[in-house]
Amino acid sequence: MDMSALAVQLYSLREHPVTESLPRLAELGYQAVEPFAILDDPEGLRALLDRTGLRVWSAHAALLGGRRDDYAEAARVLGLDTLVVPLAAPEEFAGREAVERTAQALNDCAAWAAGHGLRVGYHNHHWELSSQVDGRSALEVLADLLVPEVFLEVDVYWAAVGGADVPALLRGLGDRVRFLHVKDGPATVEDPMTAVGSGVLPIPEILAAAPQARRVVELDRCAGDMWQAIADSHAYLEGLPA
Repeated sequence: MDMSALAVQLYSLREHPVTESLPRLAELGYQAVEPFAILDDPEGLRALLDRTGLRVWSAHAALLGGRRDDYAEAARVLGLDTLVVPLAAPEEFAGREAVERTAQALNDCAAWAAGHGLRVGYHNHHWELSSQVDGRSALEVLADLLVPEVFLEVDVYWAAVGGADVPALLRGLGDRVRFLHVKDGPATVEDPMTAVGSGVLPIPEILAAAPQARRVVELDRCAGDMWQAIADSHAYLEGLPA
């Protein structure tokens, strides 16, 4: 498995038609995409993936809500075995009881997923790190409460915004981390993000702290041209020493 391969979370390009985005991502040299709206047209997305040669390692899916079986069917169409819960609300990390409740919901989700040949992960924002439980971040407490089948997709930018030393966080979480959302910028809640490598995050140290994790570029928003930032991110990451 080539852990240096790069994907793009398609939320970054939500303002562009996927029929245009996937061919262009393939031309830029990306190997995979991470969709966020797989219920819309999974058959059409599957055909487009086949046509462009792009892979899909994972997809975001609101599994803590309804429509789980619809997500399972969409995953089947896409040939996908990995779904990531994109978020739980900030109040679900406000104190130990809330974190325990969130962990139980994710553990229950993993049990459901196993029956469909799927595995489940959780993607953080900043509040899971800024919220403290017994002197530790709520995300770290959550990790201790999850069954081994639930992995983490650590969004390194939002972790930094939440106050984490991201390389140290990743080393502490260890093999629980299966995917990284790689993004860069000023590490504030509101300011636009930048191409990877042009912000304040120590990207090489972050990647070295989780060599087992697949890398997914995502820019929630960007002050300049999003396509240029996506291209520059690819060039920067490809240029790092192996």
